[in-house]
Amino acid sequence: MLGTVLLLLALAKPASPSPASVASRRAEALKRLLEVFGMEDPPPPPAHFKQPPQYMVDLFNTVANADGVTKNPDILEGNTVRSFLDKTHSEKMRFLFVLSSVAKNEKDTLVVTSLCCLPQVSVYQVLEKKEPDAPGGKKLLAARLVSLQGSGWEVFAITQAVRDWTEDESSNQGLLVTVQGLGGSPLEPPPLQFASGRDHHESKKPMLVLFTDDGRRGASLPIASSPGESPTPGTAPLSSGSRSTRSLDRLQPCQRHPLSVDFEEIGWSGWIISPRGYNAYHCKGSCPFPLGENMRPTNHATVQSIINALKLSEGVSSPCCVPDKLYSINLLYFDDDENVVLKQYDDMVAGSCGCH
Repeated sequence: MLGTVLLLLALAKPASPSPASVASRRAEALKRLLEVFGMEDPPPPPAHFKQPPQYMVDLFNTVANADGVTKNPDILEGNTVRSFLDKTHSEKMRFLFVLSSVAKNEKDTLVVTSLCCLPQVSVYQVLEKKEPDAPGGKKLLAARLVSLQGSGWEVFAITQAVRDWTEDESSNQGLLVTVQGLGGSPLEPPPLQFASGRDHHESKKPMLVLFTDDGRRGASLPIASSPGESPTPGTAPLSSGSRSTRSLDRLQPCQRHPLSVDFEEIGWSGWIISPRGYNAYHCKGSCPFPLGENMRPTNHATVQSIINALKLSEGVSSPCCVPDKLYSINLLYFDDDENVVLKQYDDMVAGSCGCH
């Protein structure tokens, strides 16, 4: 009889999924995660080691904590910042920025171009590549007279030119920078050197920075204003996956638990610059009657809890433990053209949990 019982137990054991099934499920999960990040396919890692522009690294550190969680939500214009380095590699003051990676649904909010070590400049949009100095060959975008003393970065807003380029890629003939005296006459020889061409460090090359918004917005839950104050009271430690522990979890009150997202483990560390991963957290636990204030219940959840406890209506369950405050995170990464992008994603981290 014992042999029969053991045979029945063996037959009742669920079959392990095949390697092909596991691989298919993983691929589907990663595809869904890419959709969350607004991508169809992961960008390929840069062919050679590339140092991201210091401007973009500093911007990331200003906007986000080390784990990518937004700490200053009001700094960015829109939710996407793209950087483009000059592609001309010439010694003339002509610059070309290739903007093919900008999505059509992204609305420009601000575009600036940064030029290092140019103390006195005017920036033109080139309309006629062969004869930019001919009448109608260029359009003035910005002009500024600055001191000839020292060196540094000059930043110019060129939003209208980029809007023209994104509407018609063939109209992108680049930018022309001129250096003139106070009366508008050329300075011969130019009393300055400008950073361009192959013999300058990447950090000093002219760069176009494009602030856009792709219109993606998360749910209407409140955004946490001080993510640095997390974890919230009641955040639980990591637990094992045993059956007894899972049963115990159902008896524990609603609280926040760690949920690690490791980009290296996923296989994305080659193109994501920062962060290397983040803690998304998840909510788990029971919402028993009566609901205390520490469970952050809504009025609706309180009424539902009462109806459930008193059995006043069939089919009414107890409230669920869900996020009631969410943080956004920021990714700094290389896109398909090896440009560095800073992008902010709403509703990616559970800031606190409540019974709803």
